Amino acid sequence: MNVVILAAGMGKRMRSRLPKVLQPLAGRPMLDHVLDATEGLSQSPRVVVVGHGAETVMAHCEGRTDVAFALQAEQLGTGHALRAALPQIDPAAPQTLVCLGDVPLLSRATLGRVADEAAEGGLVLLTVELDDPTGYGRILRDAEGRVRSIVEEKDATPEEKRVREVNTGIMCLPTARLAQWLAALSPANAQGEYYLTDVIDLAAREGVRISAVHPQHVWEVEGVNSKAQLAELERVWQRAQASALLDAGVTLLDPARIDVRGRLECGRDVEIDVNCVFEGEVKLADGVRVGANCVLRNCVVDEGVEILPFCHIDGAHVGAGGRVGPYSRLRPGAELMGGNHIGNFVEVKKSNVGLGTKINHLTYIGDADVGARVNIGAGTITCNYDGVNKFRTVIGDDAFIGSGTELVAPVTVGAGATIGAGSTITRAAPDGKLTLSRTRQVTVEGWQRPVKKR
Repeated sequence: MNVVILAAGMGKRMRSRLPKVLQPLAGRPMLDHVLDATEGLSQSPRVVVVGHGAETVMAHCEGRTDVAFALQAEQLGTGHALRAALPQIDPAAPQTLVCLGDVPLLSRATLGRVADEAAEGGLVLLTVELDDPTGYGRILRDAEGRVRSIVEEKDATPEEKRVREVNTGIMCLPTARLAQWLAALSPANAQGEYYLTDVIDLAAREGVRISAVHPQHVWEVEGVNSKAQLAELERVWQRAQASALLDAGVTLLDPARIDVRGRLECGRDVEIDVNCVFEGEVKLADGVRVGANCVLRNCVVDEGVEILPFCHIDGAHVGAGGRVGPYSRLRPGAELMGGNHIGNFVEVKKSNVGLGTKINHLTYIGDADVGARVNIGAGTITCNYDGVNKFRTVIGDDAFIGSGTELVAPVTVGAGATIGAGSTITRAAPDGKLTLSRTRQVTVEGWQRPVKKR
């Protein structure tokens, strides 16, 4: 089938320079959620109809070979938008699925049911029954219960407004009839627009089979027109993610205080404290415990690791049995081999840290290869940047780095070496020996501290 995503709206109520379909939900633009849900449904590129902010939307999708674009220069309604997409779709595809770029939580399962129903022939609507249908187009049925038309609320009579079954805007139509139906649309309505919903009346007159499918959850078809609605839908999404994690056996100390902005994969007996944020692809193995107020992004945490509160882990791999935090920062390229202690106010970037190595306090390790069972004292810095280029530091197994040490890269500290506290190391420190660099301590007799002049 063809897939067309209507994404041309301005979204005035967003009060933002960013096009509406690029407003983020769960850390990703709404359009990306729709693209995920429709992925693989069409053998030809999906057509995204753009209008307001077209260049920005197209730039966001740059490099995707599975997406094509159609420009709706004037926003004259959904029927007009689909008409703009006609030159881009495959006329040989039996059905054309129409989705909306500002309805981001539609599930792949629901779309699959729409596709299955469409395979039986005719026209398929995704509809839902609401306790309060205000603002939605109503589904009108005949005496036998068959769908005969959709009436927009502004054009509905008082009796029609009492109908609770509403149109979601998502439908699957027979491609062969699209051009004919769209050409027959008229803007003679309260909005002066070409309503795509008017094709239902045309289909009914021609005796085309019209069927309706309902989503599993009402929130799947909720649209977004304002920041308030976006925030409400964010909470809906997060509640759904929390429920799925609980069903999978994850312990959430407060399911209302977790944010999953990507994909979180958890093993058995994982425990997550409050106010944690997970972004991108995060994998937590069996027995991992994540303390309060942590942010984990695109990282892997192996079995039995304890992450204490207020840690930021981004693009890192934490090996089994380690402890990180509190207030630790692991940046992209940090590889902890296992059994490590990374303590408070320690930052590790683009470095390999060997088995059992401990870095407990106030330390920066960047562009380094650190061996096994190394102890790095408080206040140690790998000086890896000369203002232009980065250089690596190599520390051998079982080395001991005293507190307040500066390791000026490129430099190597040998296996079993000891570096005296307060040293600045600029040359290789040999295996198994004590290396230090300190100026002689001097006490100046008779010195007086300056006083402020009046």
